[in-house]
Amino acid sequence: MVSFLCGIFGCLCNEASDAIIDGLKRLEYRGYDSVGVAVISGGRLVLEKEKGKISEFTDRVDLSTLKGEIGLGHTRWATHGAPCKENAHPHLDCTKTLAVVHNGVLENFLDLKAELLKRGHIFTSNTDTEVIPHLIEEGICCGMSLKAATVEAAKKTRGSMAIAVMSTAEPDRIICVKRESPLVIGIGHNGAYCASDISALLPHTKRIIVVPDNVVAVLERKKVSLEDLNGNPVKQSFHHINWDMKMAEKGGFPHFMIKEIHEQPFAIANTLKLPDVFLDKASSLMDHKIYLTGSGTSYHACLTASYIFSKILCMDVKPVYSSEFQDAVFDLEGSTVIGVSQSGETADTLNALKHAKARGAKIIGITNTLGSSITTVSNAYICTQSGPEIGVAATKTLLTQLTALDLLTFRFGLKTGRIAEDDYRSKLGQMARMPKIVSSIIEKFNLVQEISLKYSTRRDAFFLARGINVATALEGALKLKEISYMHAEGYPAGESKHGPISLVEKDFLCVFIAPKDDARGKVIGNMMEMKARGADIFSIITEGDDDLKTVSDEYFSVPDVPEFIYPIICIVPLQAFAYYIAIYRGLDPDKPRNLAKSVTVL
Repeated sequence: MVSFLCGIFGCLCNEASDAIIDGLKRLEYRGYDSVGVAVISGGRLVLEKEKGKISEFTDRVDLSTLKGEIGLGHTRWATHGAPCKENAHPHLDCTKTLAVVHNGVLENFLDLKAELLKRGHIFTSNTDTEVIPHLIEEGICCGMSLKAATVEAAKKTRGSMAIAVMSTAEPDRIICVKRESPLVIGIGHNGAYCASDISALLPHTKRIIVVPDNVVAVLERKKVSLEDLNGNPVKQSFHHINWDMKMAEKGGFPHFMIKEIHEQPFAIANTLKLPDVFLDKASSLMDHKIYLTGSGTSYHACLTASYIFSKILCMDVKPVYSSEFQDAVFDLEGSTVIGVSQSGETADTLNALKHAKARGAKIIGITNTLGSSITTVSNAYICTQSGPEIGVAATKTLLTQLTALDLLTFRFGLKTGRIAEDDYRSKLGQMARMPKIVSSIIEKFNLVQEISLKYSTRRDAFFLARGINVATALEGALKLKEISYMHAEGYPAGESKHGPISLVEKDFLCVFIAPKDDARGKVIGNMMEMKARGADIFSIITEGDDDLKTVSDEYFSVPDVPEFIYPIICIVPLQAFAYYIAIYRGLDPDKPRNLAKSVTVL
């Protein structure tokens, strides 16, 4: 799996700051809300950081102050702590002699921070990362080397991390630790380098080490050594990279969309690590009258969540298109409105939330962008852990929205007694399987490619489902139409005979989302109706469902899971289906016509 929350860069070379700035520019697609650079110059640590993009950093900072032959840099995508100068990396210890950059999410930082505060440490940010330099500082104070103290600090943390550490006490080396988040190392003619992504290293070397999990690396000017966290040597394995720069930024994938589809297991895994404090604060605002609002893909996440509230909590929760919210919802006093937006800047959703708040509603925001407008409007918010999404078509952000909404629903159910403690723990255990399940689906994309080629020249398609997967059908149709320009419509399958079926004739494509949920039995009848009129049937089914295999012309099987998980896993092959059809039609799925990543006008 890959991580994508921030970009780190470290080097030992002539003019370290120049190399760092160049490396961060190549990593900026991973995060762009703040930037920081630290070097060791004349025996002291010099640090500069700013909110905003790298171009803003270079405009504001006197780069002549950053002269040295060892340094660290970071471009941030906020996950803990708002985007601001104080929360930008690198972070320092109390002595301001060691610096740390970090990509990942620490699960137990609140407990560690509380302990460190009790022992007199002073914190200057609201990030999870800042506990790391203070933990290392404690090890050094106990007589440990920089490497030993870094390893000890890593062992005390839980969660994903790729860190790079330097200290004025040992100014000839950088210590790195890798766990889940990516880290690559390169040794070139002019120095040693580490980064989150191969793209940042290619100007300096094409001899790359992809660092394994739970490994510590010691970089010196002309060499690198690898050990496991117990001090045992790890074999170095250099790879020669022939990618061009554009391919490198996309991790070797031809487009950001397919890269981001492959990132979904890690995005889900990170979102599942949301601290309980955020879920508790949000769920404490919820009562009997709840509305969900979003636009486009985010609305489909809201629609899915409304089914889950109904099925699991026996609650009537209303999903409303953000653009229709002010005309559709009148009684807002004392209600809770949950606004869902990837960017946190969607104008229709912001407008709906402001309208609701002015009329006495409590606001919960669910967004992928910490510090966005929705977080400022909200009484409580949940930041999904997708990292930047470059492709216009939403993929990983949908899955993390669904994951966050599930977590919030179940937390509210536990709080109100609608879900028993054992059932709550069981549901969390079932959700913990999702990253591996999504990975297993991605491994079968060759089957989706074959099906996509078969149907790539069709003109029209219906996406049909019942119950909880109606939103999956709507989203599958949206993905296909927005990047392949094929006419596609999503419907509740039972509604197809009330008009849409009149369009169906020979070779008309009907995509059914028909896993083994409560609605499966009724869906079979709808499939037969379409087949009798000459339609081609492509079905998303549960593994081993032989009845639906015989009815379908093509099918893709997903694992058997609890009903509430099907919307998360059934959309993945449909994302790939849309992607490959766009490719076979000669289109660029990253740049669909007439669309923008975030709609910030009404």
